[in-house]
Amino acid sequence: MAYNFKKFENIRVRLENRITITKSNSIGLPTKFYQDNGIKNFKYSILFWDESNKAIGIHFTSEKNKNGFSIIHSPKYGGQVVIRSFLKTYNIDPKIYHGRYDYEKYNLEGVGEIFVIKLKEGSKK
Repeated sequence: MAYNFKKFENIRVRLENRITITKSNSIGLPTKFYQDNGIKNFKYSILFWDESNKAIGIHFTSEKNKNGFSIIHSPKYGGQVVIRSFLKTYNIDPKIYHGRYDYEKYNLEGVGEIFVIKLKEGSKK
């Protein structure tokens, strides 16, 4: 019998296709999300806030924008975006809303594709 083994090399890799909000004022982009959505090709994220739905929209771009947040890239762990000023502006307490969020893709007119997460208190799963 012939075998076709592949070496497992994903030790300590975050294989979640979700977006996270951290207690340290950041958006986390786990490795699976990062790879599946080609985040390595982008330099900035532009954020949007829908107060009535408590939803954050994230648009990734490589075009420099005065309102864009830099993406911190890590080949092993995915990406991270520090969003302290955004959270403070909209009174979003990361200690209350930290956790893992499923996302939906949405086409925002005049912007293009954004990733939307709806905030929930204590959403850590």
